[in-house]
Amino acid sequence: MNDFTNTDRAEVLIQALPYIKKYVGKIVVVKYGGNAMINETSKQQVMEDIALLSLIGVKVVLVHGGGPEISDLMAKMGKKPEFVNGLRVTDKDTVDLVLMALAGKVNKALVNLLNVKGGNAIGLSGIDGQIIKAKFKDKALGFVGEVTHIDADPIIDLLDNGYTPVISTVACDDEGNIFNINGDTAAAHIAGALNAKRLIMMTDINGVLKDRNNPSSLIRMMTIQEATGYYEDGTITGGMIPKVECCIEAIRSGVDKVTIIDGRVPHSIVMELLSNEGAGTMIVP
Repeated sequence: MNDFTNTDRAEVLIQALPYIKKYVGKIVVVKYGGNAMINETSKQQVMEDIALLSLIGVKVVLVHGGGPEISDLMAKMGKKPEFVNGLRVTDKDTVDLVLMALAGKVNKALVNLLNVKGGNAIGLSGIDGQIIKAKFKDKALGFVGEVTHIDADPIIDLLDNGYTPVISTVACDDEGNIFNINGDTAAAHIAGALNAKRLIMMTDINGVLKDRNNPSSLIRMMTIQEATGYYEDGTITGGMIPKVECCIEAIRSGVDKVTIIDGRVPHSIVMELLSNEGAGTMIVP
């Protein structure tokens, strides 16, 4: 790193210029959560990426979950997590814990860290301003919500005033119920409502792999039609199925491109947006 001269630094900036011009003033939604948030070094780098993008004029919206934090809080309260098809069964007591973990601890910690890194972040939950409205997805799952409406106006107001909205994925309805929302689903709906230029889904694997045991088999780009073929031949399986489905939903809602990237890779967001190398699997119309 000591051999990296000022000329080298200038060259890096010049090479990034076309990409900066492409995204300045445009909305980019980043979904961050789950196991990708556990490593503290990676978390610092993700916040540095978001702060950098905001400072050069990209309008970043950070949407986060926090499954491990919810599970930890449940354990402290003597409750055992239960999942059905990847969704957390959420009774009345559990939804209170979800609210505490996501809208409280995780949200404010991310806002604080992003501000320390030079960002200008404001934390919101999907309940604030009724940004995310939902209904019961399945009564057997309890207070797990299915998104019915996104009010993008509060988010746009913050972006237009130079803030980075950090949104936790809880929702509400007109009867006062509070819902736990899958983070990928919420991010896809928010990106669609904002007509975002890009949606970046951060996870803890390289992207979509042809052979899940071989990281070098990464599929760097696929269309919606190709994704359907990968469902049918078994390439996309398990937890990757709903993630890719959310990506497709976002594209059909007007998002230009969606990328699934490994949040553990240093500065993967900047690498994805401001270089020709990219990171992860890009899904396009």
